[in-house]
Amino acid sequence: MKNIELSIPGMQSAHCQARVNSAIAAIEGIKIENLEAGKLSVSVESDEVKKELVDTIEKNGYKVDADDSEKGASPSSGCCTN
Repeated sequence: MKNIELSIPGMQSAHCQARVNSAIAAIEGIKIENLEAGKLSVSVESDEVKKELVDTIEKNGYKVDADDSEKGASPSSGCCTN
């Protein structure tokens, strides 16, 4: 299993965190390590599972950035952004 951290800027409230958690719970091949405001840490079995994870989160209205990528001021979406 490969550990990854994703930055999800629009996932700030408990409601948003629950929404993301519900969306990804059914994905086979992941283990959620930590889910908190703006961040998700998971273990994934493969790059295909990682892609499915990111696609699922984005389909639910959230922008996903891998923590190892450069961060800049980018618009985020999600249910709780201003």
